[in-house]
Amino acid sequence: MQVRELKPGAGFTNLEVLVLRRYPRRLVSSPNYHGAVAAGCARDETGIVGLVLWGDQVDQVSTGNVVRIEGGWCRRSHGELVVSTGRHGQLTVLDS
Repeated sequence: MQVRELKPGAGFTNLEVLVLRRYPRRLVSSPNYHGAVAAGCARDETGIVGLVLWGDQVDQVSTGNVVRIEGGWCRRSHGELVVSTGRHGQLTVLDS
């Protein structure tokens, strides 16, 4: 799948993107999740998308990495598309 094919509110099977920026970690505590979170942005040849990293992913991913997200979800936040693995997806760092 490519960034231009993402639909807000829908899951996706496989997406590979280059991480353009990873913002600093922050700690989140809510009824659904407690732990580290970091935002970022990424791109492929078809567009740019926001990226949310959870838990161990925060330390695994750096600016310049190529990552694959499998079983992820897409939503719209502040008018922009954002992707994440959510609870059940998987993130793999392919290249740095």
